[in-house]
Amino acid sequence: QAPSWAYILGALGLFIYQSLDAIDGKQARRTNSSSPLGELFDHGCDSVSTVFVVLGSCIAIRLGTNPDWLFFCCFVGLFMFYSAHWQTYVSGILRFGKIDVTEVQIAITMLLLISAYSGPAIWDYKVPLVGLELKFFAVIGILCGTALSGFNYFRVIFGGGVGKNGSTIAGTSVLSPGLHIGLLIALAITIYKKSTTQLFEKHACLYVLTFGFVNAKISQKLVVAHMTKSEICLQDTAFIGPGLLFLDQYFNSFIDEYIVLWIALFISLFDMLRYATGVCLQIAAHLHIHVFRISSHQAPEQ
Repeated sequence: QAPSWAYILGALGLFIYQSLDAIDGKQARRTNSSSPLGELFDHGCDSVSTVFVVLGSCIAIRLGTNPDWLFFCCFVGLFMFYSAHWQTYVSGILRFGKIDVTEVQIAITMLLLISAYSGPAIWDYKVPLVGLELKFFAVIGILCGTALSGFNYFRVIFGGGVGKNGSTIAGTSVLSPGLHIGLLIALAITIYKKSTTQLFEKHACLYVLTFGFVNAKISQKLVVAHMTKSEICLQDTAFIGPGLLFLDQYFNSFIDEYIVLWIALFISLFDMLRYATGVCLQIAAHLHIHVFRISSHQAPEQ
């Protein structure tokens, strides 16, 4: 159980992040510094922060006492983030619903503050009459939000893309981005259920981080594919880490699963950072701009 100040810092950090994420585009346009590099940085940071936000919110409401629901809520969060960019790759436009990421972040901030004020044990309180623990009302909210957002995303995806004959922006099948996220979810479920050492139950944070970094990498590739109107290749080094876990189980865990999980975590993190750094440097070199510095030319008057 984390101390109260940890939840307060989490809520404060999420609020600051949400605010900066909302104004970065306006600032870029104000300073005449909008570029594909900024777009990649924006969504790239989102892809990484999503991993920690979904994991932190699940910890705050003590979902660890219910491993199946913890698994579901963490991975549905990763899936929905990927799906948002999937529909962008299909339609060419990043669409936001009436209830979307901003509202979700506000709700998570409130959950963190409740845990800070009352202690996370409050989520174990059983509500009279219905007999459900308080945490499951948060889960119900997640289910409703997932259903609403999922309906909006896949209505766009299955409605046909802007490419030729209803294809994606790159002229490929609208279902092609589903291969990456489908493989990720399939591996995550298989390894979770087939583990003989209760790998996920005992090391949920490491598990979610490992697969979360893989999700961040494939989401970044999807963003780049949208920016460049290019096809997504199925082969990806991001799956080396989960693949090692799968192979270890296939050979009856001849190496301790916990050790393999740590190896997979470092491989996934390194691969994601290597890709993100390489793409950012390539874009910066091509556009003759600096990654962390705005040129000193006079910004246009507003």
